[in-house]
Amino acid sequence: MPKGKRAARGTPLRELLRIPVGEPVDLASYDAAATPGGPADKKAGLTATAALAPRLAELQERLYAASTAGDRRRLLLVLQGMDTSGKGGTVKHVIGYFNPSGCRIHAFKAPTKEERAHPFLWRVTRALPLPGEIGIFDRSHYEDVLIARVRGLAPPVELENRYGEIARFEESLADDGVTIVKVFLHISYEKQRARLLERLDNPDKHWKFNEGDIEERALWPAYQEAYEIAMRRCATARTPWYLVPADRKWYRNWAISTLLLEALEELDPRYPPGDFDVAESRRRLLAT
Repeated sequence: MPKGKRAARGTPLRELLRIPVGEPVDLASYDAAATPGGPADKKAGLTATAALAPRLAELQERLYAASTAGDRRRLLLVLQGMDTSGKGGTVKHVIGYFNPSGCRIHAFKAPTKEERAHPFLWRVTRALPLPGEIGIFDRSHYEDVLIARVRGLAPPVELENRYGEIARFEESLADDGVTIVKVFLHISYEKQRARLLERLDNPDKHWKFNEGDIEERALWPAYQEAYEIAMRRCATARTPWYLVPADRKWYRNWAISTLLLEALEELDPRYPPGDFDVAESRRRLLAT
């Protein structure tokens, strides 16, 4: 929610965090430390997030169970954001509430030689969740219009084509029963510096630090612009973008948990009825 705007009480979080479709996106108008619709403070936030776990687990089980009877629906969480915005932390803290056997997690790195030999969406298609599963993309197909734009890795004409390809691809997924929750983790320039310094000051976190992160900070304005363009060009009513303020980790985790809960509750998957005689099966079992 842009700075200065207020929401009506009881407004679903998806409405508070959804970036308006078809309108220009100005990331500077969003406060990365804000907590729209959230609990009062960190303590309350941690308690509220933990309280969501049983319901999330139940709905995940129902989604998976429904797939055994032919229900093709599944959910895909797409996480994008600048370094230290919390993509990995989200996977660790939020997805931990789900049964891992029903999740498909994929962290997209620089494309391999084989992947570069195919259209850019090829590797994404291979990582999609199956019916009944919850998929999580730590970075995604959007890297091909973000880094490619900032670093000049693709000509402008190709980038323009990719925006259209992504929008059509996501619409086709929605047609096939995929609920896509696209989240931009919005971290401030100052908070990123603080988190990178924490990694430098803690030897146990040096493995997470990359000197290239410092170079990337010099390109911050270009990345912000690239995100603004991608979110405007690749959002539809069925595949919108959600902006989650990420300066406060507790709020980030609560918000994404809540977004997933709202999406699953809207799907409302049901346990399929048994295709056998329950009473007869019970009789036979008791006779053994």
